Order: sequence, then C-alpha cells, then structure tokens
Amino acid sequence: MLLARVVGPLWGARRAQSLTGYKLLELETRQGSRLCAVDALGAGPGEWVLVAHGSRVRDLTVSPDVADKDIIIGIVDGVDGVDVGAVGGEIP
Repeated sequence: MLLARVVGPLWGARRAQSLTGYKLLELETRQGSRLCAVDALGAGPGEWVLVAHGSRVRDLTVSPDVADKDIIIGIVDGVDGVDVGAVGGEIP
C-alpha cells in the first residue's frame, strides 16, 4: 500500500468501457513519484489517500472488470495521532 496526496482528476474524451462511472485521480507519493488510481470514495485535490495495488484489491473494492489495479481504499484523516487538517494538509 502507498500513502499519496491527490494532485487532481484525470480525464479524457475516451477511456476503457470498464472505467465508466469511476473517477481517475493523479496522485503524488511522499517520495515524489506520481501515479494514477481509480477513486470510488470521492477524494479531492490535496487530500491524503491510501492506495492499494493488485487484481484482488480491485476485485473486492470496485469490480473485476475495471481496467486498473491501483485503487484508492481510504481517505486519510491523520497519521500517528496527527490531524492532517490541523497541519495544513501536510503529513510529516
């Protein structure tokens, strides 16, 4: 699993049929790498999320038919007793 911050939505005129109805988000990890994930939870820009990878995660959370294996499985409110909102959205 990865802890990442939502950069913003990804969109396009065309996408795989299995992605219809799902929001795609661009994420940035604490190490600075970027990835794209399916969001069925409604995360927004600046929020920290927990991302899991794999077909089993996808099958259990969204659908076996979805054409992506990176899935947002949680929106993070705090880490180790730190309220994310209280520190300007920054996770130490």
